[in-house]
Amino acid sequence: MPTWFCSRAWFSHVGPFDEGGRGVPEDLLFFYEHLRKGGGVVRVDRSLLVYRYHPAAATHAVLETTIWTLRVRFLEEQALPRWATFTIWNAGRQGRRLYRSLTAESRRKVVAFCDVDENKIQKGFYCHEESQERPKPRVPVLHFRAARPPFVICVKLPSVHVDHVFSIHSSVSGHRLLPCPGCCEQCCSEHRVHVSF
Repeated sequence: MPTWFCSRAWFSHVGPFDEGGRGVPEDLLFFYEHLRKGGGVVRVDRSLLVYRYHPAAATHAVLETTIWTLRVRFLEEQALPRWATFTIWNAGRQGRRLYRSLTAESRRKVVAFCDVDENKIQKGFYCHEESQERPKPRVPVLHFRAARPPFVICVKLPSVHVDHVFSIHSSVSGHRLLPCPGCCEQCCSEHRVHVSF
């Protein structure tokens, strides 16, 4: 699992950890503040620290739903305001969950889901049944080759500590939306952002 470090001066500039207690993802909140203040990320290709998780670790007290909510809100704050529309890549459970988690304003920007699964594509649309809107929103489900960028790619990773990845692709040349934690400069130069959780 990637980790990160910074200088004491930068730590002081960003501000202290949120010591809100058990269940507060203080490292994630600090990282987001780091990004808001213009911090970047550069990959270091060697192990600088070895640590272990144990059953009593505070990490396990942070609920997945807390992490999910913070990630979605950060996506809405940092990336989605720059886009008039976007496509969610994944018409499955995680993509639909992302759609339902967005604010109504952000949901209106979703022009389609795209996928590679023929069964999902043949259905033709996703209907947001829980919506209070009438008629209920119906979002087209397209083959990925028919979809238009920008994309928010939402997949479930098979990992104990890393549950999801949003990979945000910008169609605007030279416009980097967010730094790329745990990835390479080539990836960043291709305008791809990985936010793992």
